[in-house]
Amino acid sequence: MLEIEKLNKSYGPNRALTDVDLFVPKGVIFGLLGPNGAGKSTLIRIINQIIDADSGSIQIEGRKLSPSHISKIGYLPEERGLYKKMKVWDQMLYFARLKGLSQMEAKKRISHWLEKMDMGSWREKKVEDLSKGMAQKVQFISTILHEPALLILDEPFSGFDPVNAEIIKDQILELKQKGITVILSTHRMESVELLCDQVAMINKSRKILDGSIREVKNSYRPDIFHVSLEKIQSPLPASWEAVEEEGQWHFSKALDGKTPNELLAELMNYGQISRFQEQVPSMEEIFIHQVKSSAHE
Repeated sequence: MLEIEKLNKSYGPNRALTDVDLFVPKGVIFGLLGPNGAGKSTLIRIINQIIDADSGSIQIEGRKLSPSHISKIGYLPEERGLYKKMKVWDQMLYFARLKGLSQMEAKKRISHWLEKMDMGSWREKKVEDLSKGMAQKVQFISTILHEPALLILDEPFSGFDPVNAEIIKDQILELKQKGITVILSTHRMESVELLCDQVAMINKSRKILDGSIREVKNSYRPDIFHVSLEKIQSPLPASWEAVEEEGQWHFSKALDGKTPNELLAELMNYGQISRFQEQVPSMEEIFIHQVKSSAHE
């Protein structure tokens, strides 16, 4: 869907993007991660042709990025942009027509989405009379009405309570099932874990991480297992620093060159194993580690 090569952008002496390469396959949810000021927003604005890159290339579906691609992209910016005096229906109709839908088709799709999101009674309300969460729903619907091939969502869960965040999450997954490619820029790592197939992380203008969720997690596995033993048969080595709680001993054990099966066989000599669980880092832990590591470079 999207292929970016050697993308560079500077604002005066400040580098926003440095030789960024990115490959986003069709039909995936792609997490674009990074701390504030890393360069994510600049990258998104370049893809949307809001600003130009200094150098590098962008292709969408194998063709060089051009104004004709605007109708194929849906963009939900972090800085929301609704017209406060307009009514919900008029707002959605306006955005749909901007994206090239006929008036008849636009009205049909707006009616469908208002009913689907249980917002039918809000169609004549002005945006300024809506709660923040309801206004977010209006903007989300306005972003996807034209059924874009590429959907870019910048902090889509901002301002939502847990119930409405779950509704938006389900809609994003449903869009993916329809073949829409989604780029999700967010600081909510739990959303990345739940939704994304692949991720890339940008920090200090450079891409510092790229791959599928599984590949990224596997590359940061510390080869440590959390262990619980009961019915102890032999005293546990003091170096294991085991803690006893209600008849069970809990500790962490590194592989130290062994295979998991070899470690398991060793532990069985000490007692009955009630837990043997590998320590797998969360995306949040990986995010923090990467940002801190790059800060010292």
